[in-house]
Amino acid sequence: MTAPPWPKPRTAHPRAAALLPGGRRRRSSRGVWLGVAAWLAGLFAVTPILWMLLTSFHSEQDAAQNPPSLAADLTLESYRTFFGSQPLPAFVNSFSASLVSTALVLALSVPAAYALSIKPVPKWSDVMFFFLSTKFLPIVAGLLPLYLFALHTGTLDNIWLLSILYTSMNLAVAVWMMRSFLSEVPREIIEAAQLDGASLTTTLVRVVGPIAIPGIAATALICFIFSWNELMLARTLTATVASTAPVFMTSFLTSQGLFIAKMSAACIAISLPVLAAGFAAQDKLVQGLSMGAVK
Repeated sequence: MTAPPWPKPRTAHPRAAALLPGGRRRRSSRGVWLGVAAWLAGLFAVTPILWMLLTSFHSEQDAAQNPPSLAADLTLESYRTFFGSQPLPAFVNSFSASLVSTALVLALSVPAAYALSIKPVPKWSDVMFFFLSTKFLPIVAGLLPLYLFALHTGTLDNIWLLSILYTSMNLAVAVWMMRSFLSEVPREIIEAAQLDGASLTTTLVRVVGPIAIPGIAATALICFIFSWNELMLARTLTATVASTAPVFMTSFLTSQGLFIAKMSAACIAISLPVLAAGFAAQDKLVQGLSMGAVK
């Protein structure tokens, strides 16, 4: 009788090294370095904002020093100047234009995204490219036609014209975002609703809406921010009645050059509504932006 062959020695799995103490140490050290790199990147990104916040509490003479002084005296003079200049009408105009345009964008983009994702129309990719092609032309190239149109229709310095323009400006972005969000809605739920006799409106409002609410919130917040921060159209098409908050901010620019502290205070004050909206919708924003990231 021949002796049975010895069993072959087992080879280590490629991932077995990561389970050893040395592999754990390497993985832990790699995580620490990645965390340090993330903190450094975050500090680098937030440093200009912190510097602007600090500058807003300096006097104009201290803010204009080169190199700037970190130990300069702090004062609320710039904020008193800003809020003493009656910024409320500009804030109301910005809120009106941003809210109306965001509502119109959602009312148009959700059905369009539904038709392009859940119930795709023929050649839907061509439709998506058409939406994307509307962003190829820079806004500055259309300023003159828009100004002439507003001049001849009597809509110069009109907040409703800005609302319509902001809607057209954000519609393509909203359709692209909403399509990616609605693509994650399970088809079985929609088919079950249709078998129960639900109409298209009922399906959108009661079935698709609650599932896609994080994506809708993320799209609404981004469109609101884009409309709130827009300056070029508002600066060209408004004067005094419909001027928005960014246009009001530019009124602090002076030929003497002593405006850095006031501009910093105006930027901080105008950014607060957007920051408040972002913090209020933070959970929905994170859920919406992460939809479709993990299959």
